[in-house]
Amino acid sequence: MRVVQFEIPGTGRRVGVVDELDVIDITAESPSLTYIFQVFDAAQNSGVSFEQLLQEAVDASSTRLNYARLIGVPFGGDEPFLHPPVDHIDPHRVLISGTGLTHTGSMQSRDAMHIGDEEPTTNEPVTDSAKMFQMGIDGGRPEPGTRGVSPEWFYKGNGTFLRGPGQPLDIPAYALDGGEEPELAGCYIIDRDGVPRRLGFTLGNEWADHETERINYLYLAPSKLRVCSIGPELVTDFPFIELEYECIVTRSGETIYESGPIYSGEKYMSHTLTNCEDHHFKYPGHRVPGDIHVHYFGTSKISYTGRPWKYADGDEVTIYSEGFSAPLRNTVAMTDADAGSVIKIKKA
Repeated sequence: MRVVQFEIPGTGRRVGVVDELDVIDITAESPSLTYIFQVFDAAQNSGVSFEQLLQEAVDASSTRLNYARLIGVPFGGDEPFLHPPVDHIDPHRVLISGTGLTHTGSMQSRDAMHIGDEEPTTNEPVTDSAKMFQMGIDGGRPEPGTRGVSPEWFYKGNGTFLRGPGQPLDIPAYALDGGEEPELAGCYIIDRDGVPRRLGFTLGNEWADHETERINYLYLAPSKLRVCSIGPELVTDFPFIELEYECIVTRSGETIYESGPIYSGEKYMSHTLTNCEDHHFKYPGHRVPGDIHVHYFGTSKISYTGRPWKYADGDEVTIYSEGFSAPLRNTVAMTDADAGSVIKIKKA
């Protein structure tokens, strides 16, 4: 099932289910369901699954919108437009995070940032990135019911950092660059008993600042504190095994970067999905009932290590995949220089 969140200006937020070329508006017949987390809450109250309640709402609604038209409408305009497929009324109830060094390509890109073209003198991993990746190869696929080695983990921000289709990807004034990271993102909600529930997967762009990251390994954390995007749709039954996708960057209508095939899913990762999820949710603070989690699972290819250009205002980043019925498209926006001024703290 493919689920979207959208808004009809003057009417409000809606939840819809994609049916081929249309979106079935389930909020039309169920006005209390304006966010996906409310659909999940209603399912808990009714004692049915998330997908079952969605199906019941679909069966009850006859209101349809054209999906392609929704995708093509600018965010925040006068016509119906898309939101991220998962978010919350209170953005501070959303935790965005990621797992890195899960793909061979990500390890090689990270190494290229820090050792350049130097040739290793032994067959042993020579950087912390290579060592972490090898740890995943050796211990990231544990037997069922056992805990494997922990992958790299990082914090991206709360829901105020989350963007949907058509929303800008900011490059703040204090940043040195922008950087696309096309990935699969898992979306989760914590049920009333504190059990993580996987809602599904969506396309994501884990936007980061690789120029800052390159300065020092320990700058990974601040380089990740940037906005990011997901969407347009949440696929509730997506098989996290194998996905091929592509990323294209255009400037003034001209293509300046084309990734070629990018591969993700368990088949191409050093860790299993179960192991990544286990290590994320083992922390009690990540199992607060009602909280939403958006977690990026890494990429095998980024443009940074091979491009002679930097991102500029108005660049358009598009991620395509046959596994999803619509692309994720965002435009880059440079933040006003005044936003980079020193923050002045006042006495309480």
